[in-house]
Amino acid sequence: MPQRAWSAKRERQYEHIEKGLEQRGRNKELAEEIAARTVNKERARSGEATQASRTSINDISSSRRGGLRSHSGPGGRTRDQLYEEAKRKNVRGRSRMTKAELERAVGR
Repeated sequence: MPQRAWSAKRERQYEHIEKGLEQRGRNKELAEEIAARTVNKERARSGEATQASRTSINDISSSRRGGLRSHSGPGGRTRDQLYEEAKRKNVRGRSRMTKAELERAVGR
């Protein structure tokens, strides 16, 4: 699934991530999606992408994070990630909510 806009380095990165996820038991489709999202986030952080979300640029890099915010464990998702999900679900009053309130509102 490597894209034409990706450099050879990004294609290798994609293949490496996808292969690693499949070896750890993720199905092919999910491994492809995670790999593509990771590569696109790294492209945005390094200025290679024409568009980038605020969370892609301001968040710590996925390689440094290493699953720290994988929807569970200590810390879980960031407030910005929870806010974006609340926005997708049209939660009223989300802009004034704390991280804990957003977690309850999105239902996870």
